[in-house]
Formats: sequence, C-alpha cells, structure tokens
Amino acid sequence: MRIDNIKIINFKNIENFDADFSPKLNCFTGSNGVGKTNILDAIHYLSFSKSYFNTHDLRNIRHGEDFFAIHGNFYDNHHSNSVSCIQKLGQKKDLSINDKPYKRLSEHIGKFPLIMISPYDRDLINDGSEVRRRFADIVISQFKPEYLESLISYNKVIMQRNNLLKHFYETNTFDMALIELWDEQLINHGKYIYNERKKFFADFIPVFRHYFDIISASREQVNIEYISQLNAGDFQTLLHDSIEKDRFLKFSTVGIHKDDLSLFINDYPVKNYGSQGQQKSYIVAMKLAQYDYIKSQKNTNPILLLDDIFDKLDDTRVANIIELSGSEMFGQVFITDTNADRIEKLLDKYGNSGKLYHISNGNKQ
Repeated sequence: MRIDNIKIINFKNIENFDADFSPKLNCFTGSNGVGKTNILDAIHYLSFSKSYFNTHDLRNIRHGEDFFAIHGNFYDNHHSNSVSCIQKLGQKKDLSINDKPYKRLSEHIGKFPLIMISPYDRDLINDGSEVRRRFADIVISQFKPEYLESLISYNKVIMQRNNLLKHFYETNTFDMALIELWDEQLINHGKYIYNERKKFFADFIPVFRHYFDIISASREQVNIEYISQLNAGDFQTLLHDSIEKDRFLKFSTVGIHKDDLSLFINDYPVKNYGSQGQQKSYIVAMKLAQYDYIKSQKNTNPILLLDDIFDKLDDTRVANIIELSGSEMFGQVFITDTNADRIEKLLDKYGNSGKLYHISNGNKQ
C-alpha cells in the first residue's frame, strides 16, 4: 500500500500543497508550526475520513476560507484509486473514491490501512479508558468491517438504554421488560466485541513486546493486560445484577464500553513509573505492533506516518527506530523532524529510496 501523490488546499495552515511521493521514505523537515504535521494529517484524512488530531471537521478549514480539499492517489495490488475529501462550511463532508461519493463513511475504513505515531499518542498512557479502547477498535475495524458495524450498533443501544434509565428516573416509573429489549441487543453486540478484543490482544501483546525489545535493546520488560467486566462473568448476569445501580445512577454501569488496558513496565504502571523516554518507547512499540498486526491481517504494508517521534528518546532508541523504519519490514514511510541533519543522514543511508521536503509556512521549498 502506498500513496503516490497528494494535493492539499486550505487545510489548517496549508494554502496549497502538492507533491509526488517516494514508495519508500518521505521526509519533511522544518521548524515547529510550519505545517509538517498537517501534511501527514491530510494523508490520515484520506485513509480514515477524519483528522488524527481534531475531530471537528470545520475547524480544519484554513482561517478565512470556506472549504478545504484533499486529493490523493493510492496504489495497492496493481490497482490505483483516487480519493477526495472536501469539507465546505455549512455542508456535510464529501468523501469519494474514483469520483464516486460514499453513502456511509464507515464503508471507507480499512480500504487504505495506515498507522500514525505522534507525540499526542501519550494520551494512550495518560488519558482515560476511552482512548485505550479506541486504540483496539481502530485496529480491528481496519480488517473487520462487521466489527465496526457492531461497535456502532452497540454505542447506539447504550445511548438508548441510558436515555430510558433517565426517563424512568424523571417520571418515577420503571419497566423491566423494556430494559430487557435493549439488553438483548446489547448482549449480542457486546459479546461479539468482547471476544474480538480478547482475540486481538492475545495476538497483539507478544508482537508489542518484540518491538519494545528492539527499541529499548531489551533493557526493560513490558506487559499489557486487557481489563473487562466480561472477564468475570456472563454479560446477561452482569446486566441483571447491576440494574438497581443503573437506575440510581441513570446510566449503564457494565459492558464493553467500560473496557480498559493496564500498561506495565517492569511490573509497575508505566504511567507512574516510566520515564519520558520509556513511555515514548512504549507507545512507539504499541503502534509498530499495530502496524505489524494489520499487515498480517490485510496482507499488505500499511502506510506508516512518524510525526516528530524522536524527541525525548536517547540516541540508542532513536537509532533503533530509524533502523526499523528504513528496513524491508515496512513499506511506505513518512517522517517529520525538526532535525534536518538527522533526516539527511537517514536518506543518505538508504540511497535513492527516499525524498526530502523542507517545509516553510505550509509550503515545500
């Protein structure tokens, strides 16, 4: 999988940018805030139909303009596809493939697999459980459309069940039969999602450890534990036993929407005991394992976006990541860095397989 070219108009601080890409290494240098990350985010938009950083589409329109447009051509398995994403003020987002608009944006997910690694990924460690659930959901959804559909349906049912609990509280009424109607749908979708997540982490965790060992030169031991209320019992029983608590709190207290991950380094929580370099290595290893897993499921190399990932890492970890990114293990790679010397050395090492773009004010020089 690769993206051969892109054209970006009025996206964030980019007025007009177009470029043809190398099938291997593509490197962007320049000062902070000049638009390097926004170019990578535009590529992410074409893969996922949304920004990696800002889920409010209208906020990604360049200040003073009334639209943004991103166009790119992807190539995989001897097939070329043109993808366009256009957002206008006051209108719905328009995502199309080969000039044919999608009826549902979810149909696009997984067609052009991509992994992005960014400083914002520290949220996986520092933020709440929703971020960690999303990590698994994004991976599984890229190769199992039925998982994404089930997840969407589950979230709709949870919303309806919560609204019903609020209604019962406000009207001082209760109808268990009505609750059980929603519970039946919740159980069907929830069990499926739980089993898929459980299978995913059983396969994912050994791969994650492998990449962390490479990055850290085996200096620390790491582990991930999948936490779910369904680990402890049958979903239907859990819902039945929690109904009085749900009625009192006016929302559903059990289910896969409460799943989480416990992240450990040397048997201690990485959030509390990991240094900045260890935490960053942890996140990079998780994302590279995510890449490896999708590659094995889709039988293609996802596009890999590395946004300013070398900061806070010691020389050994930087060297190991650079060695990995340029290896045959990965396909097309995009890297941003403020350190032009480091990038030029990387490109020199891999000869004619890469391109270098120096970015200033959203434009290449």
